[in-house]
Amino acid sequence: MPEKTEAQKRAQKAYMEKFARVELRMTQEKRNAVQAHAEAHSESVNGFINRAIEETMERDNAAPGASEGQTEGK
Repeated sequence: MPEKTEAQKRAQKAYMEKFARVELRMTQEKRNAVQAHAEAHSESVNGFINRAIEETMERDNAAPGASEGQTEGK
């Protein structure tokens, strides 16, 4: 693969500066399950996690208090 040009490097840096990195810890078993689920839905793990966050926030904001106090299954 050819080396990136300086313009490509600058463009990639500018693109990446729009995002924050978040470290996430989980068991290897959970990671495998998340990866399999994402692949089954033709998504990347990152895409799946972001979608799960978005959908959970939408659901929680649509029904205030609906998720408060729910610890069962966690």
